[in-house]
Amino acid sequence: MTARIIEGLPVAERIRAEVTAEVAQLRAEHGLQPGLAVVLVGDDPASQAYVKSKGEQSLAAGMHSVTHRLPADTRQDELIRLVADLNADPLIHGILVQLPLPSHLDEKPVISAIDPDKDVDGLHVVNAGRLTVGEPALTACTPVGCMVLIRDTLGDVAGKHAVVVGRSRLVGKPIAQLLLAADCTVTMAHSKTQDLAAVCRSADILVAAVGRPRMIRGDWIKPGATVIDVGINRVPFDNPEQAALGKTKLVGDVHYKEALEVAGAITPVPKGVGPMTVAMLLQNTVTAAKRIAGVD
Repeated sequence: MTARIIEGLPVAERIRAEVTAEVAQLRAEHGLQPGLAVVLVGDDPASQAYVKSKGEQSLAAGMHSVTHRLPADTRQDELIRLVADLNADPLIHGILVQLPLPSHLDEKPVISAIDPDKDVDGLHVVNAGRLTVGEPALTACTPVGCMVLIRDTLGDVAGKHAVVVGRSRLVGKPIAQLLLAADCTVTMAHSKTQDLAAVCRSADILVAAVGRPRMIRGDWIKPGATVIDVGINRVPFDNPEQAALGKTKLVGDVHYKEALEVAGAITPVPKGVGPMTVAMLLQNTVTAAKRIAGVD
């Protein structure tokens, strides 16, 4: 058996098309143009690439898009002051501060300073609380994207056993809450879980978000399970000649080749979960704009 490959790109393209149509409708019927502000501190190459993509895609969807690029030596109070200004800006409905921040900055007070109703990254404690108690919340983009892929693959997931490996506030905890809300039975696993392989093997849906390359092996996977690999790890090429040249490639937290022979469906790395994140950011921004403006 070879697993079905869950490609994120065509799903993300579908969502972006839906968002573009909804933005056009909001502008035509309500005079409302959703606005996204992205804040980048410093010159980290990966963060610069992410921010560029977010800006381009929001503009392509017809949104108002603003990018604030701040020098790496920006002070904490300066960053929080900018967030406060964006909170008060009526043209901005979504605020995203690109993480990680330079080491001299503390991200927790920065995230706390964002208006929860504009927190399109879903990291504010208020949105985490709303998600936990089942109230409407802006939820972290990657977990929401994972849920879209899971539902597209399986349809109704009620009663299925989902195992989430990883307990970060960015992915692990919110995806567990989303799976619970979808009536799954959810097990949270992590580095201290005893017999982690056996726990993973019990999953109908296995979500890997631990940040360790190829940690989850093929014999950790239940035959026919759906595997969502959130990991993005850069490792040397397997080919010794390419590795000697310092060339690297992206791999997930799941040993993909082994998993292909066991799983029923699996996301590749790259081109699996990754494309979904920005698409869900655009959707979150539209949702935030509608709620702020009181549009049903």
